[in-house]
Amino acid sequence: MEAGEEIVIARSGKPVARLVAHQDSRPVRRFGALKGRLTVDDSFFDPLPESDLTAWED
Repeated sequence: MEAGEEIVIARSGKPVARLVAHQDSRPVRRFGALKGRLTVDDSFFDPLPESDLTAWED
């Protein structure tokens, strides 16, 4: 079945199910695919204001 053939299951000569190899539909992730396309401003690493911190803690 891994080679691509399919198996048909029949009852009284009538097909009731078809088995085929599973194909993974998840995209392949490439490390560094966005390199050079994104930028993170240095302010991203600044501490959050106290009001934001308390909101996350509640």
